[in-house]
Amino acid sequence: MTRVAGLALRFWPVTLTIAVGLAGIILAFLGASWLVPWLFSAYSLAVAGWQAVGMVRAMLRREFGLDILAVTAIVSTVLVGEYIAALLVVLMLTGGEALEAYANQRAKRELDALLSRAPQLAHLAVERGYRDLPVSEVNVGDVLLVRPSEIVPVDGVLLSAETTFDESSITGESIPVEKHAGDAVLSGVVNGEAAVEIRATETAAGSQYQQIVALVARAAESKAPVVRLADRYAVPFTIFALALGAVAWSLSGDPVRFAEVLVLATPCPLLIAAPVAFIGGMSRAARNGIIVKSGGVLEQLSAAKTVVFDKTGTLTHGAPAFAGVRSEPPFTADEVLTLVGSVEQYSSHVLAASMIAAAQDRGLPLHEAEDAREAATNGVVARVLGREVVVGKFAFVAEHAPDARRTKIGPGQLAVYVAIDGAYAGALMASDPLRANARATLQRLEALGVRQSMMLTGDAVQTAQHVASELGITRVRAECLPADKVAEVAGLAERPVIMVGDGVNDAPVLAAADVGIAMGAKGATAASESADAVILVDDISRVAVGVGIGRDTVRIALQSIWLGIAISVVLMLIAAFGFIPAVAGAIIQELVDLATILAALRAVGGRLDNRDSAVTASQRGRTVAETKH
Repeated sequence: MTRVAGLALRFWPVTLTIAVGLAGIILAFLGASWLVPWLFSAYSLAVAGWQAVGMVRAMLRREFGLDILAVTAIVSTVLVGEYIAALLVVLMLTGGEALEAYANQRAKRELDALLSRAPQLAHLAVERGYRDLPVSEVNVGDVLLVRPSEIVPVDGVLLSAETTFDESSITGESIPVEKHAGDAVLSGVVNGEAAVEIRATETAAGSQYQQIVALVARAAESKAPVVRLADRYAVPFTIFALALGAVAWSLSGDPVRFAEVLVLATPCPLLIAAPVAFIGGMSRAARNGIIVKSGGVLEQLSAAKTVVFDKTGTLTHGAPAFAGVRSEPPFTADEVLTLVGSVEQYSSHVLAASMIAAAQDRGLPLHEAEDAREAATNGVVARVLGREVVVGKFAFVAEHAPDARRTKIGPGQLAVYVAIDGAYAGALMASDPLRANARATLQRLEALGVRQSMMLTGDAVQTAQHVASELGITRVRAECLPADKVAEVAGLAERPVIMVGDGVNDAPVLAAADVGIAMGAKGATAASESADAVILVDDISRVAVGVGIGRDTVRIALQSIWLGIAISVVLMLIAAFGFIPAVAGAIIQELVDLATILAALRAVGGRLDNRDSAVTASQRGRTVAETKH
């Protein structure tokens, strides 16, 4: 009973309409039938006036929708004495809102699941055990207990020896992931069978799961452009309905025909189909590890003509491994690596850690720099042991050492050049292998209609060309600064353009593209915030999955819209010849609403998309292994 009462209060217009209908039935039984037409007509006209006010406000905002049909249908049925039909039209309109709310709830269940699972409490380690505190009060460095089958409250580092985590809510992968001491742990994942301790590396606000929740909340509140596209059908549909009703009235001489036609022209199918389909598509994307920030993004994805990729961390794994030193006489390999390792302590470049580790593995001492400055995306200049050391891209190093020359690199390799005291000292080699499913993803995108591909990278020309040739990408721009990437994307003619990146330096171009997709599994908060969609798992094939979901969603939305229009037009033509009374027409229109909702709900899809379309079975196995790594 409590649930029924809650539903009655939530959908009070439906409740009030039913109450008016029951009051009319009671009056008829009590012998006061003459009051029923007045009651039904007055209530229906009041609702029509309420709808008319909203219609006028929309028109003042230059938004022309389908409200005029609903208002006209109610008024016309009252004027011709079809007061029961008028009340049924009101019930149809108010009931349509209830049906839409139910459909939206069904379509949003994956989005709602993320919101409802947000961790609320953490178990803080204290001297004599643990105490509970709100997750918002956790500080960086706190040691927390995570009990078996409990959700990790904040991002952290595992302190216990080992455990397994269920990351399906974050990444979409159903296979538990093994973690060992020192491994990073994301908030929102579910601990395995053993209690473990983690050390917080982020506060709740900065943790992965809370950022996802913020994106989901923003996505759930969005309205898709195709909803406005449905409104654009309103003008021709309204003109057709009014004209058909007028012709039926004129030829028959009976004004009831006009009312009968308009009862079947009520706009619920158009108003319901698009929102339900797009929320369903966003829900389907979330289930597949892709947070889409608005329904409009799905429409852009469905029409995309060009895809642009960053290289490092997107087409490659983004964790290059040190592969050797090619020193230039009179400098020795150990001398170069010692100085480079010392300098890279002051760099934020992705290669810095591997260079430092390589020097330490060889037992080489690392020295403090007397002075160090980093030129964003280009390199580092530092003074170590009284010597000026320049480390970075070829062009940057060549400015300090005119005798610098490029070294030969192979597929998947890259070179970091070094100058010491104005002389070319050699290059350090690193290898950043391509993702196993990168080529298959590009092929799948081409099959989906995204026929133009391009790569933008800050790396050297040789490195970029090697990667592009391996993947079949013909358009390449290397040694790009963030501003260069924005200019390149802005100049592309084949639009809409998808830009896929992962780093902070990709944030401007992700915001500038028609659809920016951030590979957000490793963080990159700036990139995720500026992007239109965020892939939560380290799997590039989800780009193709997202495009496929966008195409399916738009197709289903338009199919549902046209289904509602087609059925309504057929019924209106039948009513024009007097074969559908107004009361029966109002009831039939409810069935049209239901058919439209069911058609739009197809956008939700099945349990999980089959990613074999983008990745072969053997590649998928490697992808899972990469994700676990």
